[in-house]
Amino acid sequence: MPAPQRKLHLTNSGGRDATVLFGSLKPNDSHRMGLPGAQVEFRRYLATTESGLHENLAAAHGEDYSEALVKGDPEVDIEQVGKRIGSTAQVFLAADGSVLHAAPKWVEIILGPDGEERERRDPEDREGNVNDELPVRWTGRKIPKRDAVRRFVFTRSIQLAHLDGLTYDYLYGIAQELAEADALMMMGAGPKGRDPLVFQTNGTPWRGFLEGRVDGARYMLILHLSNMELKRPAEPEPEDDAKAEAAEEAKS
Repeated sequence: MPAPQRKLHLTNSGGRDATVLFGSLKPNDSHRMGLPGAQVEFRRYLATTESGLHENLAAAHGEDYSEALVKGDPEVDIEQVGKRIGSTAQVFLAADGSVLHAAPKWVEIILGPDGEERERRDPEDREGNVNDELPVRWTGRKIPKRDAVRRFVFTRSIQLAHLDGLTYDYLYGIAQELAEADALMMMGAGPKGRDPLVFQTNGTPWRGFLEGRVDGARYMLILHLSNMELKRPAEPEPEDDAKAEAAEEAKS
């Protein structure tokens, strides 16, 4: 792991807290496409202009404009299509496609577990909470590794590192305890450790699962992050099945 620069304030099973460092795990080098002794260079080219979009073609030639494409290539702007695209800037468009010259008003939409909209409100700033005065707490809830990988989707992992000899002993003890238990420890923020972990202002809220590994005097502490839990769909009640069968028979 490269030298981490960010700090995390956490507690151990004994309730003692310490501030340590963390950094993202470096992925292994993957295979790359290319020619022997050469690298592939990514370039972007303009595929079409606004006049070549479906809405504009349909307005000019009707919904069935396939014959017009064959005869005249109206979707191709000879002067623009195929040009290499360099640096770009993001712009916001209104519903009619016009450019907005002022930033739009953001609205936060709250969805329920069923995917239905529950509430609309002005967005609120969510401050980071992993290096606050209140530490990230050891909740005491251990989950066996084989169960954790079946219940949660881990989309990010970070590695904790010590600052000095004292924090080395501190983190080594945590790693040894978790390695012996062969389990992940749920970590939470807030006064009671029930809040999700937020690493920067308005960042994604995560559930944290701490894993420990030891090899002699070496240790590794990995904080796995997840914002998605896998749940098996509820099985329908027998009465619901009977009602569905009766409805099908009535239709037939």
